[in-house]
Amino acid sequence: MAAVALEAAAGGQCRLRPFSCELGLLSRPDGSAAFLQGDTSVLAGLYGPAEAKISKELPDRAALEVLLRPKVGLPGVMERSREQLLRQTCEAVVLGVLHPRTAITLVLQVLSDAGSLLSCCLNAACMALLDAGLPLATLFCGVTCALQLDGTILLDPTARQEQREEGADGQHQGQLLRGGDAAVPGCSPARRRHHLPVLP
Repeated sequence: MAAVALEAAAGGQCRLRPFSCELGLLSRPDGSAAFLQGDTSVLAGLYGPAEAKISKELPDRAALEVLLRPKVGLPGVMERSREQLLRQTCEAVVLGVLHPRTAITLVLQVLSDAGSLLSCCLNAACMALLDAGLPLATLFCGVTCALQLDGTILLDPTARQEQREEGADGQHQGQLLRGGDAAVPGCSPARRRHHLPVLP
């Protein structure tokens, strides 16, 4: 398990926390991955393609379901919103037409949240898809960034930085996604958050 730290050349002010990934941690899922970014960590397990229930079966492609489990408690509105983004992102790259009338289930368990949780979930999802050996059109990754009041971009904010910046008027936060030629969808705005455009 190798940790990687990226740092911009301009004064070292734009940097990502060290991150690492480990594949195949779980024996029951068809693919699994643990992704750690700073003190934020997510465990992903992927099941399928498997036989789908008749009510969820799609005749022309695989039905993809994403479940996001918080560290404690039951999933809420924020988890449902993140599940939708994760599902749309995975559907954009998984070649589901090769497995019609089947079901693919991706379960993400939050182990710790120290900021930039959504991008950590995206990266864990991509690694789980790779570990399961599903046919993909391209790969994707996520990086959280925040546009501060002075116009500077804060990469990979911690939970404390996210809370501090959310209280400032005009704060923007979003996920910069890279997905090759795939049309990776963005998030819908929430509160005063606005999401930056997808990178080509």
